Amino acid sequence: MAPALRLPSPEELPAVQAFDRAVDEWLTTIHNPVLDRCMYTLSSAADHSLLWFGIGGLRALHRGDLRFALKFGATIGLESALTNGAIKSLFRRVRPEHEIAEGPLPYGMRRPITSSFPSGHATAAFTAASILARTGHGDAFWYALAVVVAGSRVYVRMHHASDVIAGAAVGIALGRVACRWFARP
Repeated sequence: MAPALRLPSPEELPAVQAFDRAVDEWLTTIHNPVLDRCMYTLSSAADHSLLWFGIGGLRALHRGDLRFALKFGATIGLESALTNGAIKSLFRRVRPEHEIAEGPLPYGMRRPITSSFPSGHATAAFTAASILARTGHGDAFWYALAVVVAGSRVYVRMHHASDVIAGAAVGIALGRVACRWFARP
């Protein structure tokens, strides 16, 4: 039986390690209770893409467009399967250590069981933002929300900064492909 394919993990690259460490050090300087509540809550709301399914559903209801809801849901579902299945299994990166090693995390945060690289939250956020921006108004708003959701994962120590950047790149690429499907009548 052939050995499983495994690509080098970002933690094996010194420049990536240095970048992730620098971002983590900067984040420790801005942590505060108000930002903690916001970031943990937003990060939790985006678990399993629930935030994005909700936004897509509301847009479909507002427009009376069941086709949009079905396409949006299918796209986010496919994104999740691809990211959390195929891509993450190629890297198996360990998540950052959290200051709370055992027991419940603040604000209902759950501990993911998948690999850290790439960030599924970032991939879903940028896939959704790409679709929402190209099928309506508020382009800057959707991308800003995606940036905050993706950044929240580094803030709450569920991902390294490089995980989020890679997830955003994958999400933008998937979003571009999906927008071609949404453009068809």
